[in-house]
Amino acid sequence: MVRNALILTAGLGTRLRPLTDVRAKPAIPVAGEPMIRRIIRWLTSRGVTDLVLNLHHLPQTITAVVGDGRDLGARVRYSWEQPAVLGSGGGPRLALPLVGADPFFIINGDTLTDVDLGALAEAHAASGAVVTLALVPNRAFDRYGGVVVDGKNCVTGFVPRGPSAEGSFHYIGVQLARAEAFSAIRPGDAAPTIGGIYDQLMNNRPGTVRGFVLDADFWDVGTVADYWRTTNAFHTRERPMAASTVRIDPTAQVKDSILWDDIDVGAGALVAHCIVTDGVRIPEGATYRDSILLARDGGLTAAPMPVA
Repeated sequence: MVRNALILTAGLGTRLRPLTDVRAKPAIPVAGEPMIRRIIRWLTSRGVTDLVLNLHHLPQTITAVVGDGRDLGARVRYSWEQPAVLGSGGGPRLALPLVGADPFFIINGDTLTDVDLGALAEAHAASGAVVTLALVPNRAFDRYGGVVVDGKNCVTGFVPRGPSAEGSFHYIGVQLARAEAFSAIRPGDAAPTIGGIYDQLMNNRPGTVRGFVLDADFWDVGTVADYWRTTNAFHTRERPMAASTVRIDPTAQVKDSILWDDIDVGAGALVAHCIVTDGVRIPEGATYRDSILLARDGGLTAAPMPVA
């Protein structure tokens, strides 16, 4: 069983702003629990316990909620990408000495899924692949680019979202790779995988990049609208309690909203269809609707909620 994984948590999360001005994307709470902790709990429940996280954007927001991973049953170490983020290829190349295993899982830090890791590892070993990508049918090809595979599940191309992605497969953020996949990158150099080194590997050594097609759930947190949908899906499934650091006056009303940590809602206030981020203080009698609320410069800033 493969027990080592690199979780990609260094990205800037630009499409998720202004939420990612407060926390790195993997540290953002989904139904009250930071996404990265959900990912680690899933991995450890499948026996993947030796983890490396790469860090760049707001790294303290990730380390604060993960630490050494001991309370989640994991051993967690960190690969620091400074002064620049190194991408989906450069990040793993820099982290290889810390990961210290071959092959190892690479997990996106902004996607929640229930991929069968054991079955993925078995398929990878049996095929002799250098890289194996977890894939599902691309039913939303207008939103997601696609992976093209042949009859033997060898990846033959990557296509952009739109009509050319119809009939392709969607990569859902879980893969198994051998260290040699990153041998063309110098440590510290930035490089992509899809649209970069994987395309070169696929073209130079056909059959070494493969797909593992399965039926798996996944929840994308790429945009604010995605985050809203994913969080509410998990609220429905789990019905979590509000964080102990959220204080709501008995006369205030909070309706259909997502609350982060260290929040005060004053007497008589109304908050409806909002995302309330860390440290926000809502004054008595204030009304906020369809907004992202942020604590800035000692006060409160309201940004419009994007239309889904």
